[in-house]
Formats: sequence, C-alpha cells, structure tokens
Amino acid sequence: MIARAAFEWVAGQAPVPVPVPVEGGPDVAMYVIIAVFFLFLALGVWAIRRRNKARGPAPKQLQSTQQLTPSIETGKPPELVVPKVTLPPSELEAQKKAEAEAARRQAETLRNKLAELEARKTRADEGERAEIDRAQQKLRDEAEGAKREAYRAEKAAEVEEKERKKREREEAARLAAEEVQRQAAETARLAAEQQAAQAKKVEAEAGQTLAHGLAKTKREGFMARLSGLFGGAPRVVDESVLAELEEVLFTADIGVKTASRLVEHARDQSKTKSLGSAELKSVIREEVERIVTLKANHSLSGGGSPHVIMVVGVNGAGKTTTIGKLAAKAAAQGKKVLLGAGDTFRAAAAEQLDVWAERAGAELVKGKDEADPASVVFDAVKQGVERKVDLVIADTAGRLHTKANLMEELKKVKRVIEKALPGAPHEVLLVLDSTNGQNAIMQARQFHDAVGITAIALTKLDGTARGGVIIGICDDMKVPVSWVGIGEKVSDLRPFDPKEFVAALFD
Repeated sequence: MIARAAFEWVAGQAPVPVPVPVEGGPDVAMYVIIAVFFLFLALGVWAIRRRNKARGPAPKQLQSTQQLTPSIETGKPPELVVPKVTLPPSELEAQKKAEAEAARRQAETLRNKLAELEARKTRADEGERAEIDRAQQKLRDEAEGAKREAYRAEKAAEVEEKERKKREREEAARLAAEEVQRQAAETARLAAEQQAAQAKKVEAEAGQTLAHGLAKTKREGFMARLSGLFGGAPRVVDESVLAELEEVLFTADIGVKTASRLVEHARDQSKTKSLGSAELKSVIREEVERIVTLKANHSLSGGGSPHVIMVVGVNGAGKTTTIGKLAAKAAAQGKKVLLGAGDTFRAAAAEQLDVWAERAGAELVKGKDEADPASVVFDAVKQGVERKVDLVIADTAGRLHTKANLMEELKKVKRVIEKALPGAPHEVLLVLDSTNGQNAIMQARQFHDAVGITAIALTKLDGTARGGVIIGICDDMKVPVSWVGIGEKVSDLRPFDPKEFVAALFD
C-alpha cells in the first residue's frame, strides 16, 4: 500500500503525502518513500549501463582497434599506403559540364514545344497543319543540334575528367615515391652509420690473399684437371699427352683462342726438346705468366689534375662497389676524390654511391632520377677541375653489351668527358664478374670496341672456379687486369700481380 501511494505521488495522481507524525517514534512513511525512489533510480542507471555495454565500443574506438591489431599481431610495420589525392575540376572541365547541362535543358525545352505543337495539330485545320509541320521540323532540327552539342560537351568534359584523374594518380604516385625514397635514405643512413662504426675494425683486418681467392679455381676449375695431367707417374710428352692437354684447356674458361695458343706452344717446345710432364707444366706456366704480364696503372693517378677514370660494365658486375673501394683506397693515400653518379636509371644507384662517398670521405655529384647521364658526368668532371681534386671516378649506367643503342650512350658519355677536360678520361675501367667465365671475354670485346677500355677490374674471384678467365682476357684483349676482387673488405680489392697470380695457380 505504501509503495502504491509512492508511485501515484511520482506520477502526479495523488496529492503530496503529508506524513502523520507518530508520537514518540520516527517518521517511517517518509523513509520508505525515499528508499523506494533511490531504488528505482539505481535500477534505471544499471539498465542504461548494461544496454551500452551490449552495443560495444564507439565507432572511433572500434576503428582504432582494427587499425592497430594487425601490427600487434604480426609485429610488422604497417604497409605503405598510397595517399588519395583529390584535385578540383579544371575550368575547362567545369565549363564543358555547364555547356552540356545547358544543351540538355535546351533540348528538353524544344521537346516540350514539339509536344505542344503536336497537340495543336490535332485541333488545327489543313492550312494551319502545314504551318505547324514546318515549325515542328525547325524545332526538331534545333533539338537535334542541341542534342549533338550536349554530347560533344559531355565527351569533352569526360576527357578533362580523365586527365584530372590521371593527374591525381600521378600526384599520389609521386607522394608515395617520395615516401619510399625517404625511407630508403633513412635506411641507407642508418646502415652507413653502422658501417662507419666498424670501418676502423674492418680496415685493420688483413685482406685475403690472392691464393685464397683462387682456391676454387685451383681446386675445382681447369687447374685441378691440369694437376691431374701433370701429376702422377712421369710421362713423356707425345701427341696423346698434347691431346689430353688440348681437351683440358678447351673445356676451361680461358677461351678457345688462348687454349689453342697454349697447346701450339707446348707442341713447338716438345719438337725442339724432350719434355716430361713436369717440364710441360713449366712450359705452360711460363707462357701463362707471359700472357698476363701487361703494364697496368695501380696508382689511381698520372693522367692529369684531376685524374679521371670512367667506369663501365653490365648490371650486377660490382661497378658501384668497385668505385667505392677505389675511392677509399685513394682517400687513404691522402688524395681528394670526387665521384660522379652517372648511373641515373638504376633505382637507388646514386644512394648506394652516396653511402660509399660518405664512407670514403669523397665528394659526390649526382643529378635527378632518369637525368641525362652525360650531363651528370660532365658536371662531375667540371666540378672536379674547379675544386682541384686529385681523382674523379665517373660511374655509368650498367648496360648489356649486346644492346647497340645503349653502347652508343656510353660513347656519348666518353665524348662529353673529353669536352669537360681535354685528354680525359685517362682510364676506361671495365668491371667484369669473373663468375661469367667466357661470357666475360665477350663482354670485354664489345666494351673495348665501343669505348676503348684501358684496364679491367675482375670481381668475385673468391666465389668462382673460373679464375682462369684472367688468362683469356689478357691474351684476347691485350688489356691489363689492374684490379681483382677477392672479398668484401676494401682491402680485398687488390692490384693484380701477375707473378702472384701464376704462383697461386701452379704452386
């Protein structure tokens, strides 16, 4: 009964209860009403909270959770998102859309007039119908013209809209590319800092020996088969032995021309004096040493001030690494070095050269991506003269020796260098990957025909059994192998020593 009275009072259906005091006791009715009121209030709050909990988090919270969850679960950085770019319509696009809309409204008006004339025609006499027909024909012509005008304006607006969409995509791609370049530059910077921290330690370590670099050639290449021919029981050199020698050399990586020359030389020696297998080995050794002994410049100087080296080669041969190591060697000799980033087409080529330049303490001249390589090299040589550096090393874009148009580009770069500094380049260094074997000899021929190479750097000698390619290159090209790469360290790019090479192979 008390609860019902409280409910009627809250609903306004009963007068405010006036508690009747009880003599000598508390006002019980008032306490009950207050308790019931707060009970209903608590139940209402509880119901509201339960309903909100069942609905889940707010939209913004849910979106934030969905964005963060993949990174938390995979532990990977978020993927690069191409930004969405929205450009306003051009004036021409807006104009064409307005013209199309006006033409459509005009055509609609003319159609309405035609309908009115058609209605009048049903009520007109014969003479008036002829007049209406002429008016209708005129309106039809005008409506058709308005329709064509609207179509042309719509098509023009569509073309402008496509151009705008294209510009939006290009702008988005440009922004994404800038972000990629920024991330690549940051990665390269961090890598350079780590490498610089270990530079002293790396330089302090002794480089590998040439014998170690030629270990695979001696153990697995043609020298292993020659050792089998020369070793064992002593044999008198006759035609059967020479046939075996010919088979070994023709299957080697020294090239057919050089193999034939070595066999003929051994045959001529066997005709003048009796040879055993030990003597035959000495004959081959002496002839190989004669072939590879060519005058080479290891000083990175001597051509002028500055001394200019143009570096060429196919992609992947190790051009940039070789340039960086040569720059480090020259800087260690106290020379002032400048590098020209003429490889403007390979992604991150300039960034990679920039890392080497910073490590070697050299200056770097580079252009924009896909800029004319000749102009970048021209600027590098000119700045080298102005800054009075001792050595300029010009990188060029790696290109296949079989592509005539790309080889023509190299000829242009060489001509431009000579314009920047008469008499330059003082060296044209070809970087070859020794793992290519006889194909390296073919590359050397093509590059020599195009730009007249004066020296060769043979890389990755420690990772191949085809070290005999040095013999074929020197014999075929009469161009000295100036540098050989036998490891990753700067000290592992070594001046080529013919006597050390022969000793490493035959001893």
